Amino acid sequence: QVQLVESGGGLVQAGGSLRLSCAASTRTFGSYGLGWFRQAPGKEREFVASISTWSGENTAYAESVKGRFTVSRDNPKNTVYLQMNSLKPADTAVYYCAAAYKMVPNMSSPYWGQGTQVTVSS
Repeated sequence: QVQLVESGGGLVQAGGSLRLSCAASTRTFGSYGLGWFRQAPGKEREFVASISTWSGENTAYAESVKGRFTVSRDNPKNTVYLQMNSLKPADTAVYYCAAAYKMVPNMSSPYWGQGTQVTVSS
């Protein structure tokens, strides 16, 4: 079982930046693909970004965040990051990290963090 804890959310003005972190408890962190999802009020949870296992050479992003968000991982620190730049009010949501063993996580992934709130003011 893997425990994930997000941090770094908060209030930010449109155009600003935030960096989210997700710390994992597993001792085999490099074997897990990692991802970020978000859920806004009245909307379903949606994919934001993902990164592959080990060195994280493969990344993927939702069209709505391409060019603005960057996902990365630091295996010695058991942490995945989401750097969010040029934030928009539409980015306001609860952000969740997810993990899957030897695969990229999806909406059915078994491991999820508790979420961290990101609010972008206009």
